[in-house]
Amino acid sequence: MISYDNKRFKSIENSENGEVTLETIFHYGQNGDTIWATYGGGTIMLGNIIGKVDQDGKIDMRYQHLSIDGTFKTGKCISTPEILPDNKIRLHEEWEWSSGMEGKGKSIIEEM
Repeated sequence: MISYDNKRFKSIENSENGEVTLETIFHYGQNGDTIWATYGGGTIMLGNIIGKVDQDGKIDMRYQHLSIDGTFKTGKCISTPEILPDNKIRLHEEWEWSSGMEGKGKSIIEEM
């Protein structure tokens, strides 16, 4: 199983209707198959994630954040890992807003 505990990730790509930017940093923790993260930067004041990891490292998560414009936004995401040649993790994400915005998108974040 891939360990996400104490890992930091940065955004490298996002759909146009997403709020995560290149300035957004994610700090992950993990206990067994439960993961959590806090994130912020760019247009996001503060956010958090909770999710479950399967045996292949794929994450089913829910996210929520407060944007710098004062609005709350929530959604769900499936993140599929790719292990890079330097053994760092790249997550390919498919997400969907559930409140505060509408639509679906794709993003990529990479271990720092």
